[in-house]
Amino acid sequence: MKWKLLRLVAATALLAACATNSTTSSSGTSGDAPGTGGDKIGFIFVGPKDDYGYNQAAYQGSQAVATAYPDMEVLTAENVPEDDNATRVMESMIRKGAKIIFATSYGHKDPALKVAAAHPDVVVVQQGNIVDGAMPKNFGTYFGTVYEPVYLAGIVAGKTTKTNKLGYVYAFPISQTLDNINAFQLGAASVNPAVKTYVVNTSSWCDPAKQAEAAKSLLSQGVDVISQHQDCTATVIRATEAAGKYTVGYHADATALAPKGWLTGSQWDWGPLYTSLVRTVVDGKFVGSEYNANYRVGLKTGDNPFVRSPYGPTVSADTKSLVDAAQAKISKDSSPFTGPVVDQAGKTRVPAGTTPDYKTIESIDYFVKGVVGQIPSS
Repeated sequence: MKWKLLRLVAATALLAACATNSTTSSSGTSGDAPGTGGDKIGFIFVGPKDDYGYNQAAYQGSQAVATAYPDMEVLTAENVPEDDNATRVMESMIRKGAKIIFATSYGHKDPALKVAAAHPDVVVVQQGNIVDGAMPKNFGTYFGTVYEPVYLAGIVAGKTTKTNKLGYVYAFPISQTLDNINAFQLGAASVNPAVKTYVVNTSSWCDPAKQAEAAKSLLSQGVDVISQHQDCTATVIRATEAAGKYTVGYHADATALAPKGWLTGSQWDWGPLYTSLVRTVVDGKFVGSEYNANYRVGLKTGDNPFVRSPYGPTVSADTKSLVDAAQAKISKDSSPFTGPVVDQAGKTRVPAGTTPDYKTIESIDYFVKGVVGQIPSS
């Protein structure tokens, strides 16, 4: 796999911390051994590995690596804050023999850069961020264009809602969350022009108390479909299910939490991409900052790290057909952000017929028309 050159603007790092961390190791039992003489691979996660969300998906990806490379021990650490504690945990993994480190949270960027600079013989890759400018040659970033399946899930939400009010609980107004909220609304509006998406931010990747309040607030406004961009997703899903409303999932398959109200979702399947990244390093083909690389994969690349979650029992065949048609179009020559795209103030941000590139999409700093709520100023 080649690292693609995408010169992208730097995103603002927003930190979310958990208090403790623990380190475990695992090794696979089958697959293609790289022949690296017992080198280890380290993965750090900002939250627990069983959060029904972001960290669970990343942990499952690490276990796919363990299976693919049984001769390389996989070290994992949960609940690693996005501060100097991340540096400490990665340094500990390197002392144990790790030669590849996956820093899997947005706010792990700066610690990952620091560790990469201090250990030029260790490859450090960071999940979800963007770095523009000089980087250590042993450092790179990667992510998937997850706003594409979020747009598709928006179609399902737009066809399902009876009140024309959708809800979205999110953590921070970074580019990833703004892209997802906007894509969700654009997808819903493509099949239901009357629909609106009401947003609530929690200023935390995983705070169940704040999530419960956010869900309560949205439900009280008549929202009948709720999605989210939170690391841990169970609280919002359970609250929505208990209210007899509909859920669109994110990060992982949580159908077990909402047997009646689950619609669909966007979930990560990191295993193939993680495994391919490891192979790139083992084969000596990692080029890192020589090309200022920020690697992005999605529907157009054919090696996207996400899948659409299973459909729930209420999704009709007609709605599924609409999703299939939209996915085929995006995979070929379109995008959720193909113009016209208009913001909340009525300003055209993407002209009609124009399909923005990754750089433009990942620098979005506005809400589109139909989103109800304001971006926090700080």
